[in-house]
Amino acid sequence: MADADDVRRLALALPQVAEIDSDGFDFRVANKGFVWSYPERRPGKPRTIRTDVAVLFVGDEAEKQALLLGEPDLFFTTPGYDGLPLVMLRLPLVTAGRLAELITDAWRMRAPAEIESELTGG
Repeated sequence: MADADDVRRLALALPQVAEIDSDGFDFRVANKGFVWSYPERRPGKPRTIRTDVAVLFVGDEAEKQALLLGEPDLFFTTPGYDGLPLVMLRLPLVTAGRLAELITDAWRMRAPAEIESELTGG
């Protein structure tokens, strides 16, 4: 079971990550978002920042669909994210190890090669 504190700890452990001021969490590398709290929108209601749900950059539609179909208990999407390489992750249902893998993968897809080499030591 993971939470917003786990997201923060894991994201900030990666090279050159900046946390953007928000009501939840919002992390970027090279000014590109890779994980942030889900801004839930319901008709007729104000937007709610959900810190129990992380939005993750996944790279492409194929990866998005693989996660959504393979693990529907962990991942979901909404019509507002159609066509975008993003999935929502239910934090209370993910292990810390899996969360670390997902956040690192999202970071790798957004980090320029020269920054990514800091993680790999190359």
